[in-house]
Amino acid sequence: MRNLEPALYTDPAVFARECAAIFRSSWQLIGPASRLSEPGDYVATEIAGAKIVAVRGKDGVLRAFRNVCRHRGARLFEEGEGRCNVIRCQYHNWVYDLDGSLRQAPWFGEDADFDMGEWPLEPISIEPWRGLAFVAIDPSVTLEKQLGATVPELADEPIEEFCAVAERRMVFDANWKIYTDNFVEGYHIPGIHPGFFQAIEFERFETTAHDNLIRMTAPPREGLFYKGKWLWMWPNWTLSLFDGGMNTSRINPVSESRTELIYHFYFADTSDEKRAHREDTIARNLAVVEEDFGICTETHKNYATGGYRPGPLSPRHEKGVAWFQNRVKEILAE
Repeated sequence: MRNLEPALYTDPAVFARECAAIFRSSWQLIGPASRLSEPGDYVATEIAGAKIVAVRGKDGVLRAFRNVCRHRGARLFEEGEGRCNVIRCQYHNWVYDLDGSLRQAPWFGEDADFDMGEWPLEPISIEPWRGLAFVAIDPSVTLEKQLGATVPELADEPIEEFCAVAERRMVFDANWKIYTDNFVEGYHIPGIHPGFFQAIEFERFETTAHDNLIRMTAPPREGLFYKGKWLWMWPNWTLSLFDGGMNTSRINPVSESRTELIYHFYFADTSDEKRAHREDTIARNLAVVEEDFGICTETHKNYATGGYRPGPLSPRHEKGVAWFQNRVKEILAE
């Protein structure tokens, strides 16, 4: 199998199709469900440019909406998390209850045809799974079906017992698929991650593709903070285990040439005595992640400037790349 054509990474029209066919129709990880545990708790984020907000209602029900006022389309919440009693649009002061219903449209004027009941926030789907929160704008399948092989893969891991302690965001100039191609193979480890390479038995590095899951494993040597298993799940989230915790990430496209990574770190021990250990683990995780940015950025430039024609994929190391790229091609062909 050969690598994808460069235009599939650099063409804005392809990116627009991906936003509609992949990101609007799939379940997207928005982080730990614990951030939405109390009435009024909210998380506002973007999914390939689409603004969404999840909020716990006063009735205890977890809901999600387009983060868009129904009046003239203004953003309701800045990206981030917090707690609120109502949802207020700063543009014209329209006020919504936490269930999305329109409560007030002040100074609107008389209009016999205007009925506040007809203008609630636009709802989207939201569902927790094992301590993680997922949303979908227009889901094509259930969350369980999308998770596929991830469910049995993590069945024996106590992921819901870990506590979320940190979020980190990183942005770099490359297409989201270039970064995904990079994440789902270990072939680049000797060249890009020399410290990581020394900390694993690379000759035993194995990549396998399953139902919406790509699993990478390698026996760790002494001193490696990872447990030796790294998971990527369709279409754009990851989970890596380390002693006493894990991280998750969402590979969020900003444009055809820019990508945001949203990382969350979870630990079993959140005591003050272990603070330094947690911070060191986070720093070491991120150091490995950041080593990929330069090569991804330069690869994108070569794709964009016509300096590359598709090359062959390794049958040993790039099974994950082949699975991912075939899935993208199938969806774009539809």
